[in-house]
Amino acid sequence: MDKTLILKRNIDSIVSLTDEELIVFSDSFEVKTLNKNEFFLEEGQICNSIGFVNYGVLIYFKSMDDGNEVTTDFAFEGDWVTNNLSRLNNTPALINIKAIENSELLVLKQPVLEDLYVKIPKIERLGRILMEQSYLKIVQLSIDLQVLSATERYERLLMRHPDIFQKVQLYHIANYLGIAPKSLSRIRKEIFDK
Repeated sequence: MDKTLILKRNIDSIVSLTDEELIVFSDSFEVKTLNKNEFFLEEGQICNSIGFVNYGVLIYFKSMDDGNEVTTDFAFEGDWVTNNLSRLNNTPALINIKAIENSELLVLKQPVLEDLYVKIPKIERLGRILMEQSYLKIVQLSIDLQVLSATERYERLLMRHPDIFQKVQLYHIANYLGIAPKSLSRIRKEIFDK
């Protein structure tokens, strides 16, 4: 299958590129394969690219001083991956982004992206809309963590990603939801027993 087919489907819902624009845009990406446990971005590096997940799963996490990890987000097929704080401020990343299964990304370097913004104004619109979506996701997560119960957060995550338990370890899911793995097991049991 054409490596850019998923990408085309993703952006078609946001902007409509001509065939020529789509070719220029698609040709600007580099294919990057990550084996399980390989990093797209490591804490302390400056993020200089965005990636589109053709297949696979990645997690965003922060390594804590006590050796634990705090999972902050996931990226699945059809998602965009980057660290906007690091990329836009040109500062070292405070988080890691790692493949948790073999993954393939289409990667666009920041200077290439900025050049595309000038060459194809619709790409700048795409970038703006993707940033807005990213912002809304962060705001929603913040609200969810403050006002929803652990069970409600679990149910919302399951609605958005019904196959998450086949792809992501319970530890990462519980961590993302802000609960202990034992609490997640109890919530799952209660829901399945209903």
